[in-house]
Amino acid sequence: MKLCNRLRDIRLEKQLTQESLADAVGVTRQSIIAIEKNKFIPSVKLALELAHALGVSLEELFWLENPQGGK
Repeated sequence: MKLCNRLRDIRLEKQLTQESLADAVGVTRQSIIAIEKNKFIPSVKLALELAHALGVSLEELFWLENPQGGK
């Protein structure tokens, strides 16, 4: 199963830059870019921190794609 995310969409909705979100959770901008592009899977702690910083639930931000390709 693939881990999917709405990080970029929600970040843009909240009018945050990659840099400002990275600063809020204590990672580099490159980490945010990699997560948004599904090239890096964040730790549970980082995923929770990202959800908190964006004011959304973890389930709104990340989910596992089922084998049929749906959410």
